[in-house]
Amino acid sequence: MGNKPETVGVIGAGIVGICTALSLRERGLDVTLIDPSPPAEAASFGNAGVISAWSCIPQSMPGVWKNVPKWLLDPEGPVALRWPYLPRFFPWMTKFFAAGQADRIPAIADAMLQLNRPTVEMYRRLLQGTGGEHLVRDSMYVFLYRDAAKADTDSLEWRIRRDRGVPFEKIDAATLRDVEPDVSTAYEAAILIHGQARALDPGAIGKVLAEKFQRMGGHILQAKVVAVSPREDGGVRIQSEQGLHDFDRAILTAGPWSAKFLASFGVKVPLEAERGYHIVFDDPGVTINNSLMVTDAKFVASSMETGVRCAGTAEFAGLDHAPDYRRSEVLAGPAKRVLPKLNTESRQVWSGQRPSFPDSLPMIGPVPGAPGLIAAFGHGHLGLTAAPMTGQLATQLAIGETPNIDITPYDVTRFSAS
Repeated sequence: MGNKPETVGVIGAGIVGICTALSLRERGLDVTLIDPSPPAEAASFGNAGVISAWSCIPQSMPGVWKNVPKWLLDPEGPVALRWPYLPRFFPWMTKFFAAGQADRIPAIADAMLQLNRPTVEMYRRLLQGTGGEHLVRDSMYVFLYRDAAKADTDSLEWRIRRDRGVPFEKIDAATLRDVEPDVSTAYEAAILIHGQARALDPGAIGKVLAEKFQRMGGHILQAKVVAVSPREDGGVRIQSEQGLHDFDRAILTAGPWSAKFLASFGVKVPLEAERGYHIVFDDPGVTINNSLMVTDAKFVASSMETGVRCAGTAEFAGLDHAPDYRRSEVLAGPAKRVLPKLNTESRQVWSGQRPSFPDSLPMIGPVPGAPGLIAAFGHGHLGLTAAPMTGQLATQLAIGETPNIDITPYDVTRFSAS
């Protein structure tokens, strides 16, 4: 990497970009965060709010392909596909199913866990002194089961967790009522993951940290990035709608828009824009004490400062399609079944794009053929969780330090041979 850089441009002001910019600024670099929108306005605003320190289960698991037709045909199902997009989506889907082969799961699970495990402590440190400390609340992750027999701690996903030291316990219906009194009595059991946290307002966390970054002397440029190119001296030139900006290093944290910038360097990556939806019931009449994973309907529910938020579903149709807010509205029915006393009358809907790779891992590392450019994007459902550690790793790479964990699983070229 050469001499320690003095200037760094961070492309993308989602939570990953914000944590990266803040980490760089803490190391004394002159940092500019660039995005056409204000910080934390997209998926970083609209996610389920789970700060999932123990997350180590990939989206693709053995046998998941058997469920896909059923999910696609179910209007309340967790996956939607706009059929004209199928020919473009098919190559990604085949890689997704391949990533779910049994022999690949252990390494992916380990790579997920080492990114996610430090997150609660890192958020506490980042938020200290900002006035936003309350936005991260200690929590359990409560996996709800209608059928107690399906709360099987010897199933593959729970064995994966057990092998990695995840602290969990199975509870019966009576204990579940003590933990979450407003959950329907139709749920016979739950499995609790301890040592988690939840965001009372995910977007506010990003904005608070962006404000801290600015107070520390960081710069925010609200402008659309048009192109990224190498400089002869090993630096990076970023062309925005406001002009040209030269940096010693640049970090690419532009979520699902990142792939198009890599394409200009001849680097093609299987990054899919996965549209997510949420619905917020702003006068809910119920309280959720933890993050709820509704296993039968595949969505997450949580109490936030704005009300009860239910988030889930993955819609594949490319980056530029308009949202179909029926995907948000359809969550109202399952939410009411989980929380019978929930007032669903007053509600708000939202949609945003997640950047997803087939193996559930982001890309973090140098970009081949692009000296000075470092990738840090593609976190799928775990951007909020993995952002602090990703920011630390990107910073270490930018200043020439050896990262404190093995970043091989996140290599930019890992799909090149497939």
